[in-house]
This record gives sequence, C-alpha cells and structure tokens, in this order.
Amino acid sequence: MKIRVGMGYDVHQLKEGADFWLGGIKIPHTKGSIGHSDADVLIHVICDALLGAANLRDIGYHFADTDPQFKGIDSKILLKDVMTLIGDKGYSIGNIDATICLQQPKVNPHIPAMKKVLAEVMQIEEEDLSIKATTTEKLGFVGTEEGVAAYATVLISKD
Repeated sequence: MKIRVGMGYDVHQLKEGADFWLGGIKIPHTKGSIGHSDADVLIHVICDALLGAANLRDIGYHFADTDPQFKGIDSKILLKDVMTLIGDKGYSIGNIDATICLQQPKVNPHIPAMKKVLAEVMQIEEEDLSIKATTTEKLGFVGTEEGVAAYATVLISKD
C-alpha cells in the first residue's frame, strides 16, 4: 500500500454584498468571498491538498483563473473533477482535516451541513472529514474581516 499526505492553503478577500460559499453551502452573511469561481476557500484547500498528495500540481494548474469556463463555477464541480483525477491515479481518501480561519460569521453551526455536502461530493464517509473553525482574535486580515483563510491536510492511499 502506498500512502501520501498533502497540504492546502488558500485565502479569499471578503466583500460586502457578495455571496458567501463555504464548504459547499451558502452561508448567510453581509460579506462574501471574491474569486474567479464561487470562491469557496474550504473546497479550494481540499482540492489543493488532494492534488498535491497525488503529485498532480495545484488547483490553479487544472482550473486556471484566466479560463472563462471556470468563471463563477460551483467549486463542488471542481472537487468532483479532482476526485476523478486522483482516482485515475489509483488513489482514495483516507481522511481530511481542515481548518477555516474566519472572524465572522461563526462557522460551527454550519459544519454538519458542510460535512454532509462535501462527503457526498467526494463519496467518502463523513467520519473521514474533519472541519474545524477558528478566529484570529481580531488580528490580521482575518481578524479585521477583510478575508477568510483555510488549511487542509489529506491522507490518500492506493493498493
């Protein structure tokens, strides 16, 4: 059995009036993430971690922010495509551990819905997906509510 680990990190600016997609669900808030796609920072870090673990480069390589076909795309579609890419190399997910850094809104009430949606997209058990949330105690761009950041670590394997 071959086991590999990958790590992802991403940041998105927050802007008044934009939709806030996080973990595949739309969260009610006065601000939302800005990006070429739907700017779902959690899905983006999971994609990057999976691609990195499988030695398939990164999300920008596969889904360039200069490509009009990805403008406004639902990041769940990108994640499904990433699952196909790692599956084509014979890998499956062991587990995912992700952390969202966000001052407002509070994320914890939304974590069960995120886990359900993401586990379904990736065809994994919810038990294999950990999502945590933290603030930065009002420090930095996260603390001043200018942006959202996320980290993910994944374990993949193949027989």
